[in-house]
Amino acid sequence: MGGSSGNMTLDWVNRRLHGLLRLPLPEPAVNPGPPVLVVGGHSFLLELREQAGVAQIAQALAAVRVVSCDALPLLVVPFMTEAGRSLCDAEGISWLDLSGNADIASGHLRILIEGKPNLFKRPGRVATAFAPKGARVSRFLLQHPGEFFSQREVANAVGSDPGHTSKVVSKLLTDGLIEKNEGGQICVANTGLLLDAWAESYQFSKHRIIKGTIAGRGGDDVVLKLSGALKERETSYAFTGLAAAWQVDSFAGFRLVTTYLRETPSEELLKELHFYEDERGANVWIVVPNDPGVFEGAAEYKGLPCVHPVQIYLDLQAQPERASEAAEHLRQSMTQWGVHGG
Repeated sequence: MGGSSGNMTLDWVNRRLHGLLRLPLPEPAVNPGPPVLVVGGHSFLLELREQAGVAQIAQALAAVRVVSCDALPLLVVPFMTEAGRSLCDAEGISWLDLSGNADIASGHLRILIEGKPNLFKRPGRVATAFAPKGARVSRFLLQHPGEFFSQREVANAVGSDPGHTSKVVSKLLTDGLIEKNEGGQICVANTGLLLDAWAESYQFSKHRIIKGTIAGRGGDDVVLKLSGALKERETSYAFTGLAAAWQVDSFAGFRLVTTYLRETPSEELLKELHFYEDERGANVWIVVPNDPGVFEGAAEYKGLPCVHPVQIYLDLQAQPERASEAAEHLRQSMTQWGVHGG
């Protein structure tokens, strides 16, 4: 936050900290160099950021690490997201947001304020590298960790216009999610961070989801029935979510079966599948994707077609049952696919 905006933020933080510590408000004591506020005997090294996406938080934490200062690092953002909080927790960095939330710990000082709404929501669509078609770039790079590609190679691989690919790549570079070598080729800079940034932006609900039931003795039985019927009718499909996670690493049993279809199923097909549309008690979600890129990297696991593990991980964020545990276990297993850590 630079210029007058940064100065106003500094003044707000000074007032806020004095208020939280129930101290009278003097003139702010700001040292030259990195902004340091001294409040009630506590020194705070402020790191001010205008955005709080995963990439921006990671950049801020990296900046804090290289500053030599005895003051307590304090990250200040407009609104701290859950993903941002997790990163700060992992680094042990205190933070404060302009929406009124805070998590500050220093010696005997402990301030924790949660539940305040985001006061900085912007109307319209926020610029992102993870719009359905743009996300193809991240999907491709995560499927090829450690490899460098020219932008034209990426555009050709994902079936995207070179101009659009260039804009997406520029955004990813700006956010520090990918890197470029001297030859202009790009590669994932930090696979785990890119996956986190995408997961933060991803909305499974943007796909068309048809919820209903297919009779079966359990998830495995329904998967086999559904797969057999779709294969017999030569319908293009791939499982995702809990059913696919089970095929990949056999971590958690499941009831809900989720599968992508390339096209909206006809009433005739649904009848042949013995699928009865009903959201209450649904054990099958048929999903028509908002972009066919979800099928990129799909492969057979235990004889059943499943989307790539990166896509499974993203989709698990919106699944019930033991989906969160399955996602974490799958992510730990993802070292073999190069999409964890970094």
